[in-house]
Amino acid sequence: MAVAHLLLQLSAAGNAPRRNTMVPPAILLILQLLFTALGGAEGVASFRFTNACQHPVWVGTLHGATSPPLARSGFYLAPSATSRLDAPSSGSWSGTFWARTGCAVDAATGRFTCATADCGTGDVACEGRGPAPPVTLAEITLAAPGSGGQDFYDVSLVDGFNVPVRIAPSGGGGGDCRPAACAGDVNAMCPADLRVLAAASSSSVVACKSACNAYGSARYCCTGQYGTPATCGPTSYSQVFKSACPAAYSYAYDDASSTFTCSGATGYDVTFCPGS
Repeated sequence: MAVAHLLLQLSAAGNAPRRNTMVPPAILLILQLLFTALGGAEGVASFRFTNACQHPVWVGTLHGATSPPLARSGFYLAPSATSRLDAPSSGSWSGTFWARTGCAVDAATGRFTCATADCGTGDVACEGRGPAPPVTLAEITLAAPGSGGQDFYDVSLVDGFNVPVRIAPSGGGGGDCRPAACAGDVNAMCPADLRVLAAASSSSVVACKSACNAYGSARYCCTGQYGTPATCGPTSYSQVFKSACPAAYSYAYDDASSTFTCSGATGYDVTFCPGS
């Protein structure tokens, strides 16, 4: 950093023998304060995960194709517990977070599996694999540290819903810097043909499929002849999700009310079951 280099040079000049150059203490103090301020602006962003659900969740993390993985790709989070991961210290970063529920190790096979949002590795770590829908996703793209660029983040129900999620920036002064959330219980209002039940004989809804998950049609998946914002709009199914969670993506082109931005945030809080 140029300021740090200048500060070191001036400090050395003030202390070097056989020189008459003296740096006024006031200038050194100003430079130190400036260095501290700029250092904070270029600090590493962190993600803090909180489980506000009344049941445990197993967090999954997935990095974008051009982004490095975080330190952990999956971990257990007890009710009321928190955990933190740091983003990479250089370059932009994008990724996705989600909660898995109903997880256990099969006594016969030793494989770890989850009732919802399983990433299919047979382990708590997801190791670069994404979740099986239906799943509520918190998505984020961070600007490179110190670039002054904007972060983009959202909560997506495009792949269905399993638990409520909120992602909110800490600090920041540019852009919306507002929480993105789906705090409503979509499972409670899920249409019968989209419900995922805890067991075949159970009436307990553990997740809600999107219409794309359930039917795979171009109309619901915004593909083929429906693959543009002009041709793919909301449906009666996506409107169920939107009514429960107005600030979340309910279908692929639901951008206007569902994408959030922030610049200068020092971190992001990801909360599961924020309304419980």
